[in-house]
Amino acid sequence: MNEPAPTGTALVQTEYHLFHITDPHGPVAADLDANRTGLVSADGGAIEVATGTHTADVHVTVETHAQAPDPDPGWEEIAEISCHSSSGRLLVTSFTDEPAGLPSLASHGPGPYRLRVHARGRDRAVDQTTLDEVAESYLIQSWPAAHQDALLVKTTDAYGAQVRAQPTDDTIIIDHEDSLDTPSGRERDILHRAERGEYS
Repeated sequence: MNEPAPTGTALVQTEYHLFHITDPHGPVAADLDANRTGLVSADGGAIEVATGTHTADVHVTVETHAQAPDPDPGWEEIAEISCHSSSGRLLVTSFTDEPAGLPSLASHGPGPYRLRVHARGRDRAVDQTTLDEVAESYLIQSWPAAHQDALLVKTTDAYGAQVRAQPTDDTIIIDHEDSLDTPSGRERDILHRAERGEYS
């Protein structure tokens, strides 16, 4: 039986339907398209967690384990992804990489880890940018483990189905407010292209 896991909970700011998991000393994962799981992906060395809200605070809880725990059944979407921490600091951050003040997910120091991300509430306020209350919650479990392919464990929300339906070469979610015909859409496209090194 697993001992109680060290945990932490915080509000994390999302932008462009994302928050990140990063290591300040280097990339944590090879690129992975969002349509693989509809919940976790990787781009530019960072793991991205897809949120229904466009720009808002979400509740994030982290649990660190010595070995794989059971998935928590009380969540709507669950997916797993492998990563590697070179510094032993695997941090939940905002879209702009501002640390959220949560414990490091690399609880056993540098090395390979498996992350299991649980999500709830992504259908409540899709594309919204101004909310009176927090609509979404996430639980991220981590444990040391060798690399495995990304895995979709549970799927029930409509937002995840929308992300998984995106073509492989067009996995960025662009809603009606963020089409390339709008200033915010063009700004978002420029940001993503810059992150991928498409501008010299």
